[in-house]
Amino acid sequence: MKTSIRIVLVNTTHPGNIGAAARAMKNMGLARLCLVQPQGFPCAEATARASGADDVLANAVVCQSLEQALAGCRFVVGTSARSRRISWPVENPRQCAVRLLQESKQGEVALVFGREHSGLTNEELEKCHYLVHIPSNPDFSSLNLAAAVQVLSYELMMAQTGRSAQPEEDARELVPAEEMESFFGHLEQTLLELEFLNAHQPRKLMRRLRRLFNRARLDKTEVNILRGILAAAQGRKFYKKTGR
Repeated sequence: MKTSIRIVLVNTTHPGNIGAAARAMKNMGLARLCLVQPQGFPCAEATARASGADDVLANAVVCQSLEQALAGCRFVVGTSARSRRISWPVENPRQCAVRLLQESKQGEVALVFGREHSGLTNEELEKCHYLVHIPSNPDFSSLNLAAAVQVLSYELMMAQTGRSAQPEEDARELVPAEEMESFFGHLEQTLLELEFLNAHQPRKLMRRLRRLFNRARLDKTEVNILRGILAAAQGRKFYKKTGR
């Protein structure tokens, strides 16, 4: 399996779920595990539930933020079971696996899982290019974290074997997650300075703009152009105020 695919677990509350997720990953040939502020790790229960996937746990990277866990990623998919007021591009596990595998040929990718009881926040989902939803019984839709990791890891293995049609490859030098966050910060600051963005409710518009640019999959040249436009707009605003 591709070593450029990382599984990210955010704020996992039960160490047993970390171990079970590591086992599911190793079953399907995945090895890179990132843990964002896990509760109770390392832990003997995690090791016991890993059932031999000790190497996955030993090599797991513990991060203090999701931004740190996604550093260097060109493509990010977040898992979500809840409907959202602002829709995000959503794929099923099979579609998601094919896309992740194809993107991994060009660089680092991440599949992000949220908290056991509440999943990922809207702010965390905003850092994702796509969401993936695992279909389940609508009358009993709650899926255990490790079971969700197992389902998606299995689909990744199936995609690796060539059982699914591959999407067209995108060979552009896409912007990694940390550079996109820097761009979004620059965009928000510029819109505030131009008084286009409501300073009291900036998240509403910014969420839609994030969705727009994440869907566009910007490359480095495109981001440089956009940031040049933002810098020029900031300079023009300064000129008008000072008359210089």
